[in-house]
Amino acid sequence: MLNKNIQTFIACDAEYEDAKIVLFGAGFDGTTSFRPGTRFAPPVIRNESFGIETYSPYQNKDMLDYSYFDSGDLELPFGSVRRTIADIAQRSDTILEDGKLPFMIGGEHLVTLGSVMAVKEKFEDLYIIHFDAHADLRDEYLGQPLSHACVLRRCHELVGDGHIFQFGIRSGDRDEFYFADEHTEMHKFCFDGLKETVEKLKGKNVYFTLDLDVLDPSIFPGTGTP
Repeated sequence: MLNKNIQTFIACDAEYEDAKIVLFGAGFDGTTSFRPGTRFAPPVIRNESFGIETYSPYQNKDMLDYSYFDSGDLELPFGSVRRTIADIAQRSDTILEDGKLPFMIGGEHLVTLGSVMAVKEKFEDLYIIHFDAHADLRDEYLGQPLSHACVLRRCHELVGDGHIFQFGIRSGDRDEFYFADEHTEMHKFCFDGLKETVEKLKGKNVYFTLDLDVLDPSIFPGTGTP
């Protein structure tokens, strides 16, 4: 179920039928292990979006040149991680079946799994570009395989070796970094190699996932795990 009683994200002026990109919120923080609150993020991010310009001088692109529709926020069940992931997958699948691209705002990072599941069903050869402070490659965390700390490990089980490119990673346990050495392409501490990765993946099916804690805590401390 969707809650459509929202302030839309900036530049989301298209009707659903005409939109190429469909935004939805997935406000969930049920496995957060340090600081909760990301479940409140989608409406806050929408509100703050009106403090920026639609035009990017860096890219010389304007959001107004693209067609976005804001479909509202998923009303996710409390206490059921699997149901939450399933609901996100179903919403993403509906958008994809309508010939549009899903643009999801979380929520803790586990919400990514549901969307990746849907995209992988439609695009067999899928690649993931991942911006994050944390590797998120644990096999389980506090006994839970479905955790924000395990989301890229679960995604790897879907897409396989050589299909995940990680940037900005500065935190994780030893086993995560050993796993990355064998199974993902990890760029620790920085974004060196991003341009080359984008060039390499041109024309391929790419899922992009951004965890805002990739930003330095000196300028962006308000995350679940800075």
